[in-house]
Amino acid sequence: MKHFTIKISSIVLVLLVSLSLNAQDFQGQAIYQTKTTVDMSSFGGGQMSDQQKKQIAERMKSMLEKTFVLNFNRSESTYKEEEKLDAPGAGGGRWRGMVSSFTGGPQYKNIKENVILQEQEFFGKSFLVKDSLPKLEWKLENETKQIGQYTCFKATTTKPVDEMDFMSMRRRGGRDNDANKDAEKKEGEATADSTKTTSEDIFDDVEVPKFVVVTAWYTPQIPVSAGPADYHGLPGLILEVQADRTVMLCTKIVMNPQNKETIEKPEKGEVVTRDEYNQIMKDKIEEMREMYGGRGRGGRRN
Repeated sequence: MKHFTIKISSIVLVLLVSLSLNAQDFQGQAIYQTKTTVDMSSFGGGQMSDQQKKQIAERMKSMLEKTFVLNFNRSESTYKEEEKLDAPGAGGGRWRGMVSSFTGGPQYKNIKENVILQEQEFFGKSFLVKDSLPKLEWKLENETKQIGQYTCFKATTTKPVDEMDFMSMRRRGGRDNDANKDAEKKEGEATADSTKTTSEDIFDDVEVPKFVVVTAWYTPQIPVSAGPADYHGLPGLILEVQADRTVMLCTKIVMNPQNKETIEKPEKGEVVTRDEYNQIMKDKIEEMREMYGGRGRGGRRN
């Protein structure tokens, strides 16, 4: 009798969750902790001392360990960094501003309209980068693991890397490139040619891989095709992503929060495509190189 009562209670709980998810005003919020490791030998053309690299790495650490908030409903989501104040005396203001110019700002995704919008501040000018959602061919695996109270399933894919992805830059010919050879070969690309158009005209001795292998963990218990950053397309909310040097892990989920965030399209900034925005970045980098003496001052050109 006790077993029967527990079974009935479980069924009722599942029905209540299902009704909640099917409600018109269904919304959820997920908090992600992200961490990116950067090999400092990739920057400075080998002209920085070990002490300089150590100082820069320490300053960048807090900028590469962030907290993001994903607000989502059935078809839309916003993903933005949680605002926080720098500690007194941290001295990271200028560095944070420089890094933020080369990394992504607040993001909006709409699955039904197949659109992704990203607000971007680049050297004092506002842009709104608009593109179609990236097409990710996920391979669903049988492997599972528990993340908090949610049972998650594994999925993998190979993803093209944006040529101006600051987080994926590494020294040309470095050991990091070996980890992505299989992904590039799967896409029919020759590994030797994978970075010809991305680095030679931007940073000396620095390149970006053409593709990276991505591992995601999603939970069917929250049946929405949403996830952190530009990840989407799985039959459940993505709670963890491992891509190249970046790990995104969901640490908290609130379903139908009492104080719901408005999920709406951003409108601030000059509308450009991703390719157009990348060209703007390249032009600015070239301008800076000329301003600071070009190749003659390797330690300051970027």
